Amino acid sequence: MTQRATVDMWFDPLCPWAWITSRWLLEVEKVRPLDVRFNVMSLSVLNEGRDELPENYKELLAKGWGPVRLCIAAAETAGPAVLRDLYTALGTRIHLQKYDTQDPKLYREALAEVGLDADLAEAVHTDSRDEALRASHNAGMKPVGTDVGTPVIHAPGPVEGETVAFFGPVITPAPKGEAAGRLWDGVMLVAGTPGFYELKRSRDLGPIFD
Repeated sequence: MTQRATVDMWFDPLCPWAWITSRWLLEVEKVRPLDVRFNVMSLSVLNEGRDELPENYKELLAKGWGPVRLCIAAAETAGPAVLRDLYTALGTRIHLQKYDTQDPKLYREALAEVGLDADLAEAVHTDSRDEALRASHNAGMKPVGTDVGTPVIHAPGPVEGETVAFFGPVITPAPKGEAAGRLWDGVMLVAGTPGFYELKRSRDLGPIFD
């Protein structure tokens, strides 16, 4: 890849693995000719009607509507590009500073950080933009299916005009510098191989936010 390409990532602010992947992609931007564009998916939407889920995960998903609704409201108000900084503002507080997603301070502070009116935090409590949320979610998930979560990445494929979409990578901690670039090269090699579907091993580490 010699010309800069646009790579889309779909995230739910609730997911620690998506957060780590997003930090990796921002590192990749520094060492490979690509620009990352952030989009919203929702684990709460993805898991609707799945009664077999553990109760503690259902409780987490019930709290997950607020952050994604805020992201959609912000994108509609200030344009999709705001998601890059808003995700950073939300993710820093949720994953590093351990804010509760029920805490109004989370949303007020994140909005202030990206220069948006604090009144936009009311979006957390309303389903008025859920149609737009579902549209964004479906745009990200349709090419990869519904048996995966987040992160989801869409990137230019090896054939001009082709898009490669995949779930992952799930990594911890996020590689830095050229190590981030090498991982990107490898991910694109396997993801761009026709018929390639899965490469997986059991996780023996939790999220590391270094």
